[in-house]
Amino acid sequence: MTLSSLPTSRGNNGKRKRVGRGPGSGHGSTSCRGDKGAKARSGYSRKLGFEGGQMPLYRRLPKRGFTYIFAAKPAIINLSDIDALEGINEVTPELLIAKRLVKGAENGIKILGQGNITKAVKVSAHYFSKQAEEKIKKAGGEVVVLKR
Repeated sequence: MTLSSLPTSRGNNGKRKRVGRGPGSGHGSTSCRGDKGAKARSGYSRKLGFEGGQMPLYRRLPKRGFTYIFAAKPAIINLSDIDALEGINEVTPELLIAKRLVKGAENGIKILGQGNITKAVKVSAHYFSKQAEEKIKKAGGEVVVLKR
């Protein structure tokens, strides 16, 4: 099968509108752009967020707070996922990446406290939530905070 032998999809076989080819074509003179206005001019491109002269939505809404867009967001994993690992005494970032439990760990790994942990495990990560740290220690495990 080649690209040329593929059938066209339904509704995808109309002729292209050829504009600016004289009055006999029905698309001559102004080339379907109308008589006046920005859209009739050459070089027109609508600006992002432009609403026809009306005050754009992003300028009408109140601005509160601030989000630092370059903040390093660590990869997260819950205790329930760690508890599901069978026959493992020590959890390291390398193990979590190898088991494909986290991805995008270039900004570190954070262990969150959702779920329970039933076995004593030594957990090494860059960040821990307070709840996760308490649950690991309560189960008899060890918490190792790694430097980034």
